[in-house]
Amino acid sequence: MLQITLKGGEVRLYPSGTTPLEIARDIGPRLAREALVARVNGVLVDLTRPIESDAAVEFFTFEDEAGRRVYRHSTAHILAQAVKRLYPGAKLAIGPAIADGYYYDFDIARPFTPEDLDRIENEMRAIIKEDLPIQRIEVSREEAIRLFQEAGETYKVELIRELPDEEVISCYRQGEFIDLCAGPHVPSTGRIKAIKLLNVAGAYWRGDERNQMLQRIYGTSFPKESLLKEHLARLEEAKRRDHRRLGVELDLYSIHEEGPGFPFFHPKGMVLRNELERFWREEHARRGYQEVKTPIILRQELWKRSGHWEHYRDNMYFVNIDGENYAVKPMNCPGGIIIYKSRMHSYRELPIRLGELGLVHRHELSGVLHGLMRVRSFTQDDAHIFARPDQLEDEIIGVIDLVNYFYHDIFGFTYHVELSTKPEKAMGSDEIWEMATGALRRALDRRGLAYKVNEGDGAFYGPKIDFHLRDCLGRTWQCGTIQVDFLMPEKFDLFYIGQDAQRHRPVMVHRVVFGSLERFIAILTEHFAGAFPVWLAPVQVKVLPIADRHRDYAGKINELLQAEGIRTEFDTRNEKINYKIREAQVQKVPYMLVIGDREIAEQKVSVRHRSGGDLGGMPVAAFLERIKGEIATKALDNNR
Repeated sequence: MLQITLKGGEVRLYPSGTTPLEIARDIGPRLAREALVARVNGVLVDLTRPIESDAAVEFFTFEDEAGRRVYRHSTAHILAQAVKRLYPGAKLAIGPAIADGYYYDFDIARPFTPEDLDRIENEMRAIIKEDLPIQRIEVSREEAIRLFQEAGETYKVELIRELPDEEVISCYRQGEFIDLCAGPHVPSTGRIKAIKLLNVAGAYWRGDERNQMLQRIYGTSFPKESLLKEHLARLEEAKRRDHRRLGVELDLYSIHEEGPGFPFFHPKGMVLRNELERFWREEHARRGYQEVKTPIILRQELWKRSGHWEHYRDNMYFVNIDGENYAVKPMNCPGGIIIYKSRMHSYRELPIRLGELGLVHRHELSGVLHGLMRVRSFTQDDAHIFARPDQLEDEIIGVIDLVNYFYHDIFGFTYHVELSTKPEKAMGSDEIWEMATGALRRALDRRGLAYKVNEGDGAFYGPKIDFHLRDCLGRTWQCGTIQVDFLMPEKFDLFYIGQDAQRHRPVMVHRVVFGSLERFIAILTEHFAGAFPVWLAPVQVKVLPIADRHRDYAGKINELLQAEGIRTEFDTRNEKINYKIREAQVQKVPYMLVIGDREIAEQKVSVRHRSGGDLGGMPVAAFLERIKGEIATKALDNNR
């Protein structure tokens, strides 16, 4: 008999060869219905896979990340089977689960149309209704190559040839369909309930623009129709908030074919951008940062010395000047290092905090460009802290507190924290990495922050803390980062003179708060649906005279507001007042001041709020006090 240890420590006895699904049925009918995959001795396996030795067994449902990924990856296989039934000539590429869904890439002679997606979705429902068992089969490498060669699946053959030298290759079969896959999967196609194909896009094989362009079908799936409807409603809301659409409608920014991936900021967009930069500068100055500016183009040799050449050159742009090779900077850190090296430093000066709103350029493939979220030129709000080792933890905590102030206190975001450790391709010894990682852990623990560990996901020169903020739609965005670096100071021979009059090596902390300023603006645009808090709004007040005879008084109000530093627009067009109000609301202007006969007689303004509606009449001084208070406190307008 096998000893099966369940979550919580309970031990049960079962015959050898018992499957996790049979154990789930023994525990209870609800678990048997809802379990999607099991972890046996730390390894995720199919529910139908026999257990041959004593094991610790844990079950995962759709409520768990592991369960959702298996559920959606299984749906991707159903999608592929449906496509092969309807379009036998289509070749299969890959079909992973992704956040909130899945996709599958196909090589097909013509692009899929919306009508094709409807047909495919209907065929998927037929496959689900057939409730086909999803069976794992294991074959030799030679047999796997023969199997997929005979089927004409050239992409699968390519993948098999690149697999490690394993004697056994795993595939999954459901009915007539077979696919190369490591698994695991749900027990049968009938386990999948609510499905929806979302859209189709082009995607290069393996993300390389030199390869064949494939057709990528995106979809999602849920165990209940109600959950699917909620998700589709969120997607519709996300479309309404799409920063690419709002950027045009609000006249903030645009991207053109003359410069794909290189954003153009319009006057209103520059107001928003300048307010964020002004806030950044004020808060960093308060915390002892000194602002610097480093060149965009630096000699190629510098990037080789820093390690960026080896690890990053495919993402860099290059230029030849006076017969020498230069690179356009993808990061700001080597420039900050050069500034530090420009003179001698004493231990009494440290920590030195150098902040830079630095424009960087990275060569992104055209297929991944996405509004302001993924661009080729962007501004990083970098800072590089040069500290003594005994100052390191306090400096990390200072950055954590700064990030919390920006994200939570000012913009109202919640966030979670992840700690990433040494990657496979990294510079430096294990000892140095342990020192750096330990400092990050201790700082997080001192601040009492819960965090997830991402093994092997650090930068090539050091471990890092990443801050993932959550917007009003529940989406997460990685923005802030703290990286501890013992290696760059070594490579560039950085030092300070210690109390003992000897040279000592500083520790370098790389950190960003906004991350990319452009991307952060995109996140804010979608989070607030373009209805920015008053302090950020490009236009804070619209002054709206009802008729021509009200213009003089309205003009004086407009001049008074501008003299007090309020950003206004004076709408003197010969349009009906309701039209002017509606247009101001579409433009997400926080306040509208309507001025007619009564307002002139009472020497007041009639105040409307974009979400609060008519606030009634009030003296100009009272309105000024209200709006200036909102600006000074950076108050959030939560009615968005």
